[in-house]
Amino acid sequence: MTSLQFSSGDLVADRRADYAEMLFSGGDAAAAAGLLADTLRLVPGWAAGWFRLGEMREAAGEQAAAAEAFAEALRVDPSDRLGASLKLGLLGAAHAIDAPPSAFVETLFDQYADRFDKALVERLAYRVPDLIAQALSAAGAVRFAHALDLGCGTGLMGERLRGRASFLDGVDISAGMLKRAEAKRIYDRLRRQDLQTLDPATACAGASHGEGGRPAMPADLVVAADVFLYMGALDRIVGTVSALLPRGGLFAFSVERHEGPEPVVLRPSRRYAHSEGPLRDLLAVAGFTIVSLDPHTIRMDRGEPVEGLIVVARKGRAEALQPVREDGVQAGDEPVALPN
Repeated sequence: MTSLQFSSGDLVADRRADYAEMLFSGGDAAAAAGLLADTLRLVPGWAAGWFRLGEMREAAGEQAAAAEAFAEALRVDPSDRLGASLKLGLLGAAHAIDAPPSAFVETLFDQYADRFDKALVERLAYRVPDLIAQALSAAGAVRFAHALDLGCGTGLMGERLRGRASFLDGVDISAGMLKRAEAKRIYDRLRRQDLQTLDPATACAGASHGEGGRPAMPADLVVAADVFLYMGALDRIVGTVSALLPRGGLFAFSVERHEGPEPVVLRPSRRYAHSEGPLRDLLAVAGFTIVSLDPHTIRMDRGEPVEGLIVVARKGRAEALQPVREDGVQAGDEPVALPN
C-alpha cells in the first residue's frame, strides 16, 4: 500500500499548517481552520490536510464546512486511509457506515504498531486478553489442537493462548503488527489477511505441524480480542467463524457494549459498539450456543472506563451438545490427533 503523506510536500504549506496547529492548540479552532483552508489552496491534493481541516472545522462548530473538508479528503484519497467516510457518517453527511474502510484499519494499526503494547497495557489498562483467557478457563477450555487468533495484532492474545494450543495461527491486516508479533516467536504461522474478506474455505488451509508439513486439524478455537470494534456489522464474520469451526468448537471474542436496540452503532471514537440482545440473536442464527457472556470494563479511554462484553460461544445447539471434558473438548467431538 502506498504510504500516506502526512506532510504536504511543500515547505511553505507545511510551515503554515504548523502555525495552524499552534492556533488550534491554543484554543482558536476557527482561526486555525481559516489558515489551513488558505494553505490548502497551495496543496489541493493533500488528503491529510483536508482531513485535519475537517477536524478543526468540527471543533469550531462548523459542521457543514467540516463535512465538505472530509468529503474532499475522501475524493483525494478514495481508499480512505484516514477514515473520512466514518467522519461523514458521524456528521450525518453520509449513510451509516456498516464497516470501516479496510485501508483505514490497516493504516491505523501500521502507524500504531511500534507503541501498541506499551500504550494499551500501561496507558489504557487494556484487559481483553486476560479476560478472554479467564473466560476460557472458566468454561473448562484449557487445551486446543489449533487456535486461530483473528486480528492478532502484536500478539497480546497469542501470549495467553500459546500454552493452550498445539498449533497457534495468527491473522491480521497490518504488516506492521504482524512484524511485531513475529518478533515474539509465539505463533506457528502468521498471515496478512483482511478479516472483512476472510474465506472459511482457505482460512486454515496450509497450517502444518510436525515433520513433513502435514496439515493440522481445522481450528477448534477462534479468538477475536478487541477486533470487532473495527469491523462494524458482524453478520459476515460470525458466519465465517461458524463455517470454520467443527461442532463443539469454541469462539471467544470481545465487543464494546452499548445499551440501545440497534445491533451496532458507530461512536465518535470511530469504533463500533454492539448491543447484547442482537448479538445473542446473531450467534444463535449462526449455530452457536453461548457458554458465557459477561460485562466488563475492557480498557480506559480519556480517563473514562470503556464497557464491553466478553463472550465464549460453542458451535452447536445446546440440546445437541455433550458434556465438556476437563480438557475443554466436548465429549464425542475429540479433535483428530496432530501428527508428531
